[in-house]
Amino acid sequence: MCGRYATARSRQELLEQFAVQLDETGDELRADYNVAPTKQVPAVLTRPPREADEEAAEPLRQLRELRWGLVPSWAKDPAIGNRMINARVETVHEKPSYRRAFAKRRCLLPADGYYEWYVLEEEKDKKRPAKQPFFIHPKDGGLMAMAGLYELWRSPEDEWLWTCTVITTNAPDDLGRIHDRMPMVVEPDRWDAWLDPALTDVEEVRGLLVPAMAGTMEAYPVSKAVNNVRNNGAELMKPLPDGDSSGNHSDTLF
Repeated sequence: MCGRYATARSRQELLEQFAVQLDETGDELRADYNVAPTKQVPAVLTRPPREADEEAAEPLRQLRELRWGLVPSWAKDPAIGNRMINARVETVHEKPSYRRAFAKRRCLLPADGYYEWYVLEEEKDKKRPAKQPFFIHPKDGGLMAMAGLYELWRSPEDEWLWTCTVITTNAPDDLGRIHDRMPMVVEPDRWDAWLDPALTDVEEVRGLLVPAMAGTMEAYPVSKAVNNVRNNGAELMKPLPDGDSSGNHSDTLF
């Protein structure tokens, strides 16, 4: 699963990189180095402007903040979103909670990388084994455009809640040793199609999702400070120094 990630690019950088036509974020986006479920996260999506007639208006590429943890439109209680932070690519088009969004409410969730926790060999026989957090990100330092879905949920008070989920896939062998799942990343040449609400053919949409190639991502151990969601700073993404007693380096795994 993907349960924690970092998104630290500036608002202006996101607007430019994703060719956003409408900025709906309001205030300046703040970098978040320890994104956890239920937090507000930046998302890129395409839909008519808020005040427009959705049947007639031209869809625009927008930058918005959504709450992480998808709440289906039919849900009775928005708390269901706490359990719906990830959708498996193998079944996302079939599950009642996701299939309508997969057909026409797709988004991109910008990330610098994500965190996973690995049980070290010497801890595996313990009842409560210690886990070492790793930061996993593109080797070239590029931005990850994670495949996501979004939904709108209407409260009894007639207020709208915008939520999202991250689509996950099997991790390649070099990352699967840390965790067997990883976020699905959409390549830039497929952004237009992925965000197009007019593209509703399920098989065509599924064809846009291709797992990351082995060797394109880098993983290294980071401070256990990331375990606490209240900790939030760029130091969380930094590799542990050589000889640090709080963890081992990635060459012990790969």
